[in-house]
Amino acid sequence: MSNTEEIIDSNILTESYRNSRIKNFQELLDKLNDIDDKKKQLWREIYENAICDRQSAYAMFVKLVVIVEDKTTEHAVHGKTISSYLERMSRANDQLIRLAELVAKADEKTESIDTEKLFDQIQKGGKK
Repeated sequence: MSNTEEIIDSNILTESYRNSRIKNFQELLDKLNDIDDKKKQLWREIYENAICDRQSAYAMFVKLVVIVEDKTTEHAVHGKTISSYLERMSRANDQLIRLAELVAKADEKTESIDTEKLFDQIQKGGKK
């Protein structure tokens, strides 16, 4: 088995890895009670697309890096394509970071609302 095949067959590129990441993200979304289901579905699709895009770009990047390795001519031919795969992985990472920010804000909002409700219930209970 070549180095490329080992990397491509590595855990990070497997379907089970991708599915476990998506499942974990879905579990995170399920904990957000005050978020509309349509928004959760959209966020899940964004997450899934970003993970898939990153995996695909990474697989192609690795294949080309192995072809180009220590070969000036091959680098001249494939260098721009390698760069585009790096950019694609970077954009996918940026999407994931932005999505994480949105989810964190939603989580903070959910927690603050729950805390306020709890505080109100405590105050009402003390006045009776």
